[in-house]
Amino acid sequence: MNISDRLIKAAFESDKNFQIVLYRVIKEDLNMNAVDFSNEAGIPHSTLYKILSGNRAPNIKTLRQIVNTVKKFEKTADEFIAIIAARTVLDTITETKRKIGGRLITIKEYSANSIEEAIIVATRAERDGAKALVCAPIVSHTVEKIVSIPVTTIIPKESITEAIEIAMRKVG
Repeated sequence: MNISDRLIKAAFESDKNFQIVLYRVIKEDLNMNAVDFSNEAGIPHSTLYKILSGNRAPNIKTLRQIVNTVKKFEKTADEFIAIIAARTVLDTITETKRKIGGRLITIKEYSANSIEEAIIVATRAERDGAKALVCAPIVSHTVEKIVSIPVTTIIPKESITEAIEIAMRKVG
């Protein structure tokens, strides 16, 4: 069941359930706060706060605005950017969704431990529907020749400096 259907179902079940589901949709599914959501929906902040706190049930117009706003974000929910890197690098990623240019983009991880694996997962990510790829400089040039979606190169300045310092400590 998609997000807007969950919200509509909750609205028909009870005001309390709608309040709970709407809160989760805004915070977890859309990764937004109430102010941003109310701005996107064209609903006064105070109205949304009253709905979320259980002090008011939405009227049909407000419910329509809420559902249409959720549907707008659902259209972009299938869009994702693929990140191809070693598992140790991927484990440092804390966000799985990011709002970029007014669109909520999902970040999907593709683990690769060799150049060959990076090429394989790049083609898999493209087949899965990735809108773009982010990968290491050692494979980005080759991957760009294989896939037809944009490829961006990771340039890890801080981690390189840290790696050099660790290497020096190991040397003595």
